[in-house]
Amino acid sequence: MTNPIADPLVEHVVAQDISDLVRLDASAEGVAVVTINRPHRDNAFDGETVTALREAFETLHGADHVRVVFLRGEGATFCSGLDLDWMQVAADWTEADNREDAMAVGEMLKALADIPAFTVALVQGAALGGGAGLVAACDAAVATADAQFAFGEVRTGMIPAMIGPYVVAAIGARAAGALFGTGRTFDAAHAERIGLVHEVVEGPQGLMAAQERYADDLMAAAPGAVREAKRLVRDVAGRHIDRDLMDDCARRLAHRRVSDEGREGVRAVLAGQPPTWG
Repeated sequence: MTNPIADPLVEHVVAQDISDLVRLDASAEGVAVVTINRPHRDNAFDGETVTALREAFETLHGADHVRVVFLRGEGATFCSGLDLDWMQVAADWTEADNREDAMAVGEMLKALADIPAFTVALVQGAALGGGAGLVAACDAAVATADAQFAFGEVRTGMIPAMIGPYVVAAIGARAAGALFGTGRTFDAAHAERIGLVHEVVEGPQGLMAAQERYADDLMAAAPGAVREAKRLVRDVAGRHIDRDLMDDCARRLAHRRVSDEGREGVRAVLAGQPPTWG
């Protein structure tokens, strides 16, 4: 198999087709790339794609050597949301069938959010509906300046239910309410202003440069500390700052200070040398 990303960081030490619909690649250095591979359908979701994505994400739960995961879409579009043919099939389902199908999407998004390594969405073209939900479920996102976003479910009589928790966590309730309620399309600059995207770049070369920067940043960070920092954000978000929360944070920091990584990091700083994980 040829490398789907022309990037020296990805050398196919691990290369796997979860199905024809999703590619998973990882290098010996710990850089993984998950690529949605339905460019002829603008990388839209159908049932098989959702299953393949979940399997790829769950595979990365146990990949302790992986330090950073990039999520991409093959071709000109990141992900256009639900496949129209799939929507047509679902139109004849019972409510119970639709609930089961919705849960499959929810489980896929949860599998993405629960990847221990740092996750970055690299967005070109468009991220619509569930595609924008993928962006929100990642730890960070970079988009090309011409990328388009939308939560347009209300325009088809639906609501963005399964992606809702991730979008609200990413951009806040008021911004989410305005976009969910209107279903309007917005550009990368607006996505950056509201926090759905963290960086806007020019074209594919800009995405490649951003991928390299994030990979360099994550290689300089202690992998265990990154995992615990992600858990910290999730656990303290929205909590009232009281004695219990302060005690919890103090316990986490004390544990990190006496950990192997914590001791190694202090030793490296004092010696003026790079740590072993760098």
